[in-house]
Amino acid sequence: MNEIGYILLSVIIGIFIGSEREYKNKSARLRTLILVTTGSCIFTILSIKIGEANPDRIAANIITGIGFLGAGAIFKEDNRVSGLTTATTIWICAALEMAAGARQLEIAIIGTAVVLFVLFLLKHLEKYIDQKNRTIKYELVFAESSSSLKYYEKKI
Repeated sequence: MNEIGYILLSVIIGIFIGSEREYKNKSARLRTLILVTTGSCIFTILSIKIGEANPDRIAANIITGIGFLGAGAIFKEDNRVSGLTTATTIWICAALEMAAGARQLEIAIIGTAVVLFVLFLLKHLEKYIDQKNRTIKYELVFAESSSSLKYYEKKI
């Protein structure tokens, strides 16, 4: 299998894992995990291809730096985390730029296509999964009295 096959395999892995996370309504879901798997694959391929003497040092330093940058895009609002897809998009862009800088144009082009596919087209799949698996929260409000409270506690 060539590098393009590995990237496509990483997308498939991300789809499987991300779909499960999406179904369970977790904060890192479908698109986020596909970007993480694809970015990891590209960073690894590039470390092997361009880091002749010590391939792990190149990707490790870039990933660390981009990790701090991406962390600035993540926010917690109420009981929900937002900005994860933005953070992983920043992260995978670094992988794509490593590919372009290393003259690995096929990797950069297929990686870009994957990112655009994930960000634009998979949003519809994400919405479909969300519609099929909704969590509804009910809140009971009643007049305060010890007898009514005991009555409703027995019912639950």
